[in-house]
Formats: sequence, C-alpha cells, structure tokens
Amino acid sequence: MIYLDHNATTPVLPEVLEAMLPWLSSQWGNPSSIHAPGRVARRAVEDARAKIAQLVGAEPAQILFTSGATEANNAAIHSALLRNPSNRHVVTSSVEHSAVLAYCDQLERHHGIEITRLPVDENGMLSADDLQSAIGPDTAIVSLMWANNETGVLFPVKEIAEFCRSRGVLYHCDAVQVAGKVDIDVSRESGMQADYLSLTGHKFHAPKGIGALYVRWKAPFSPLIHGGHQESNRRGGTESVPLIVGLGKGAELARKHLPAYEHRARPLRDKLENGILNAVPNAELNGHKVQRLANTTNISFGGVESEALLLLLDQGGISASSGSACLADSDEPSHVIKAMKPASVLSRQMIRFALDGRTTAVQIGMALTLVPRAVQMLRG
Repeated sequence: MIYLDHNATTPVLPEVLEAMLPWLSSQWGNPSSIHAPGRVARRAVEDARAKIAQLVGAEPAQILFTSGATEANNAAIHSALLRNPSNRHVVTSSVEHSAVLAYCDQLERHHGIEITRLPVDENGMLSADDLQSAIGPDTAIVSLMWANNETGVLFPVKEIAEFCRSRGVLYHCDAVQVAGKVDIDVSRESGMQADYLSLTGHKFHAPKGIGALYVRWKAPFSPLIHGGHQESNRRGGTESVPLIVGLGKGAELARKHLPAYEHRARPLRDKLENGILNAVPNAELNGHKVQRLANTTNISFGGVESEALLLLLDQGGISASSGSACLADSDEPSHVIKAMKPASVLSRQMIRFALDGRTTAVQIGMALTLVPRAVQMLRG
C-alpha cells in the first residue's frame, strides 16, 4: 500500500504504542485516585501534558486534554462567547474544517449568533482587509486555521494574532495540520500568540480520540463538558491515561523529528506534484504554490470525478482522498475548492495527496506510474 493520506490520519508509531501498552494492562489506576496506582497514573498524565506544552512552547498548566480537535475547537469558541454575552459575533473563514464551520452553523441557526465567513482568493489566501472590515465591537472571537487540511495553504496566523490583540478580540487557531510539520511557539513575542490553539493526536502519529487545547493565561475558559474536577475543573470526566500517554509520546517524537520534516517531505511532494502535472493533461494545482505545507498537494483532474478516481487508485494500492476525512461520506463537493474557484466544477474533480516524513522515493515513483494511468483509463 502507498499511503498518501496523512492529513486525514497518521499511523501510530511503534514507540507510541509501546508507551501506551502498560496503561492498558498493568498500570490501570484512576489518575484522580489518591492511592499509589492513582498517583502513578497522575504522574503519567502530567508528564504527557508537559510534552504537549513543549511542542507548542507553552506551560503545562495551559494545556487541557480533550477528545480531539473538534471538542477543542468547540470549547474555544464556546468560552469566548460566554465571556461577554453581549458579544454575539464570530469571524471565521469559508474554508475552515467542519469542526469549526458546523459548530458556527449551529450557533447561527439555533442561538442567533452572527457568523462572518471570510472568503478566500483562487489560491486559498485570506485578505487582510476583509479581516479588518469584519471585526466589530460585538466580535467575541476570530477562529482561523493555521494550515488548510485540503490544500495545505498556510494562513498568516502571526499577523492575524497580532491584529486581533490590537483590537482586543480573542483569537483561536486550529493548528491541527501543522503540529510536527511547522514550528509552533506561543511563548515568544516573535511567535504566534493565539489565545486558544487546538491539536489532535492522530495527525502526528498518536492515537485517535485524544487532543489538546492550549489556553493562554487570562484567556476566558468555560467548561464545555461538566462532571468531576478533572483537568483543573475545566473538563469533567476521567482522563484516558493510555490515550494521553500516547499523545504525549507522539508530541515528543514530533518535536524531535521536526527539524528534518520539511527537508524530507517537500522534495518528494514536489516530485509527485510536478510529475503528475507534467504527465496528465488538464490537471491543475489547487492552492498557493509556495505558502503551504511541505507535504500537501491538491490537484484537480478535469473531466474525472473524484470518487471514481479514488476507487481506481485504491484498487491499485494508493490511498488518497478528495478532502476532509470527516466529510468523506458526503455527496457535496469540496467546500474548500468551491470557495476558491466558485465558478468551476473542479471541486468535484480533485484529489489530495498528503505525504509524511517517512514516505519513500520508491512509493512516489510508483504513484507517478499509477496516477496518470488511472486518469487515462477514466477519461478513455
């Protein structure tokens, strides 16, 4: 199998699994218990919290464990809206992940919250003028992702954070796709100083079902999930020690491998991208050529339906996608490509290839044989 869908999920690394196994067998204490097994589990949770903090340049107390990025995104926006009930306006973009857009739809439809969805240009980039015009006196929060999950396009999050701070507006950054691929440091003045930042484990070789939310000092926070006193009264429910330990180990390895990531991923991504564009007539790159993740390429194949091509590639041993895995069972075209190229039919004719630092040149060479052949078969 040639797995080129790492933006959807990454395989759990052997080191991560090894770190998790004791907490699924011999170390079964509840981290809230005061006896010895409970204290051992608590130390494991706090050790993982410290590793997540190191990955993003935060303090451990600023890290809250969640079930994943969807919960983290919802919790950030929820907290901002409760800060001042008179501020009933949220600014986001038309190309955010459904974890943000679907929640905003619910807020708009059922709670009367005004939602501004900023447009993007044909390269998937935001306009600074649009953002400045959108923010008003009743804006509770701006929620804009760091890297788009479908195109890899990078938003200027440092500048966004600075502008929001100058206007006294909270900023939430969905950083799911950049963890382990881009340096994140929320501590430095020269870094990206969001009020909230979301992560999820299965994007950096940790398990599914576990994520984290960074909350800046003094940023408001109101629990989304109520129950016990876990997570310093910020999220009720017994912590899943095995998943948290896996998340911590994944963060540790992501931080270790980060310096080499771009050097390994970008040349192979470029080889795949250029090879396809040169070999396949009427193929078109979606997204900014430069301002994007080193591992991601999104290509439209004119006249070829995404689903048909994906099925044929799957039969040939290539795993790719036509967008977010969270919307894979939807009949709707890619909302990201549709927002970039609204007059085009290419939103139904695109494939995302997402590599990893462990993708090999042999795999890319095989893909360059199979992809053009599959497109030719469908066009023929």
